[in-house]
Amino acid sequence: MRLWSIHPCYLDRLGLIALWREGLLAQKVLEGGTRGYKNHPQLARFQESSRPREAIAFYLLEVWHEARRRGYNFDLEKLGVPDRDICLIISDGQLKFEMRWLRKKLEKRAPGELKRLPGGGLIRSHPIFRVISGEMAPWEKGAGIP
Repeated sequence: MRLWSIHPCYLDRLGLIALWREGLLAQKVLEGGTRGYKNHPQLARFQESSRPREAIAFYLLEVWHEARRRGYNFDLEKLGVPDRDICLIISDGQLKFEMRWLRKKLEKRAPGELKRLPGGGLIRSHPIFRVISGEMAPWEKGAGIP
């Protein structure tokens, strides 16, 4: 499961579709609707929220908006009730790590999509996040990505 902290506009078609599916799985986990994935590290930031189900719904809403911008037809009815007032914290180090990870994925899977990625400097986060200065998140399991 990968719940990207970077803005979904950076993802290629396969990445955006995977994010939608994994986000829906995360929503089901946070609602108590699964037996597995309950301790998945990607869920930590949502579980730490005072309203995790509303947070994941807000997260998915932005993924849905990006899909609409591209002409995809994701089912809005699958979302819970989003709360746009929820703000989660993410570090700029985590965003940089995720951008490197995505770049490596796209180099192999869809090199033509590398143009979506910023050349350097500011990386847009998903709107649910407020970016602070810091290192990669402690829950991140992909430390092998340079």
